[in-house]
Amino acid sequence: MKRDKPFTTGRVAAAKGMAFSKSPVLAVRLPDWRSRVMLFVLFAAFAALGARALWLQGMSTTFLQKQGKSRYERTLELPATRGKIMDRNGEVLASSLPVKAVWAIPEDVLASPPEKLTELARLLEMPEAELRKKLDSDRTFVYLKRQVEMDVIAKIEKLKISGLDTRKEYKRFYPQGEVMSHMVGFTNVEDVGQEGMELAQQKSLVGAPGSRKVIKDRLGRIVEDLGYSREPHDGKDLTLSVDSKLQYIAFTSVKNAVEKFNAQAGGAVVLDVQTGEVLAMANYPSYNPNDRRKLTGAQLRNRVITDTFEPGSTIKPVTVALGLETKRITPNTVFDTSPGRMVVTGKTIRDTHNYGVRDVGGIIQKSSNIGVVKISQLIPPQEMWEMYTKLGYGQAPRFGFPGPTAGRVRPWKSWRPIEYANMAFGHGLSVSLLQMARSYMIFARNGDIIPLSFVKVDEHPVGQQVISPKTAAQVRTMLESVVSPEGTASKAQVPGYRIGGKTGTAEKIVNGHYSRTDNIGYFVGIAPMSKPRFIIAVMVDNPRGALRTGGSVAAPTAADLAANALRAANVPPDSSVTDIIIPEEPLEESL
Repeated sequence: MKRDKPFTTGRVAAAKGMAFSKSPVLAVRLPDWRSRVMLFVLFAAFAALGARALWLQGMSTTFLQKQGKSRYERTLELPATRGKIMDRNGEVLASSLPVKAVWAIPEDVLASPPEKLTELARLLEMPEAELRKKLDSDRTFVYLKRQVEMDVIAKIEKLKISGLDTRKEYKRFYPQGEVMSHMVGFTNVEDVGQEGMELAQQKSLVGAPGSRKVIKDRLGRIVEDLGYSREPHDGKDLTLSVDSKLQYIAFTSVKNAVEKFNAQAGGAVVLDVQTGEVLAMANYPSYNPNDRRKLTGAQLRNRVITDTFEPGSTIKPVTVALGLETKRITPNTVFDTSPGRMVVTGKTIRDTHNYGVRDVGGIIQKSSNIGVVKISQLIPPQEMWEMYTKLGYGQAPRFGFPGPTAGRVRPWKSWRPIEYANMAFGHGLSVSLLQMARSYMIFARNGDIIPLSFVKVDEHPVGQQVISPKTAAQVRTMLESVVSPEGTASKAQVPGYRIGGKTGTAEKIVNGHYSRTDNIGYFVGIAPMSKPRFIIAVMVDNPRGALRTGGSVAAPTAADLAANALRAANVPPDSSVTDIIIPEEPLEESL
């Protein structure tokens, strides 16, 4: 019985509610600090969670809302309509037509039936293999084609291809095509000007795009419109100085000349004598800005302002004008040009004929190199350089048009005697056709020169006086004698109108040397002479055939242009002569 006592005692103790910790078997002996540490850790964890929750929901609300919006809210750009370009009479030369860009979610579009993809490729005018290559992408957004016409968009939407959508944009349209391309220029697919006035006036034409916020689902569909963020502002319309009728006449004349004389290229420019506005600027070859898939560099070149050449005989009136202005010569001063050649520091200068003794007017009429050189020998080189500078030679033009060339005129201190002699008749310096045309302002006006403008002007500009009105009138008389049966520009005559001007022919420099087979023929003229209205300059580059000089290729082209331009502008005839007299062998200027 004694052996059972401990067992009985334990059961009784348990029955009376004694704690298990009091049992010597179940007692756990842990230090108090461990429980306190655990309690502190749990408290700290809950405090950190509470602080984080307070930070996220109280202090970071803006950030979290922004992150949330970025996953479902989109900002759509609302393109502004690019401003129209118009000619001086309000005829539209460039306008923006609504089109759409076709874009896709590649994964969804590829899940469409194969026959729909085949039809889509046909409508987008691309091989199906190219379409599938664009869709074979890990991106969630890809453009399939930009600037798709609206009638094509309607057919694409009828296919109901999942994951395919469109975006509104604009495409530039040029009604005048190749006739006006070098003047107006064109834009790229992003509506950014690339050439011509589209580039020069980009900031004014482009306007400011707007935007609006929407909510889109995973498939890119708009499920809610949140309204405008910024209203679009359309670009400003631009009115150019060009006259569409005169531009067409100039382009047609140049194109016919290039084809007739089998030339490499040609160009022409028509200036308004009173305002300095560029009324026409044509180049050939040209291009159609509405379809530039086969555009070449030769077509893109605006030769009137980018190409430079030696002005040749067209600069002789400038040399004569300086001599008259400084009173070193008069119109009646005579020079002996016999025997048709002269030597300057060991180099021979020649005329095409022996013109004998001639007064100053006769030297211009026959285009005598020797006569002009003898005039230049009376003028210090510095004065000639200053004259060239006033006329804008060798300086970067500020025409408000992209790409003009400065040409080349070296400092006068470096001129050797033979170089100065050559410059007197247009060799050894270079100008563009537009620079040459502008310099003739001093003859067409009363001796002053004004800035040129490609934008329509409302007020006549103030000119810079270069020569006196008396000198300008004297040179005009000489220029009119050039366009006569006895002059080098007899083919520039226009029935019913008095025309004046000067021809020029320059050999092109090939591989550092003057070429005997490549040359440029040009003519700069004034019409009509009684009350000058237009300055007309024509260039025919590298004509191939029997007729190659300025008097043979550029003069008749300028006559055709002038005749049509004067009639189109309703300029009354100023001459009773209606029959043109052209010698069987017209006199050619000296090279």
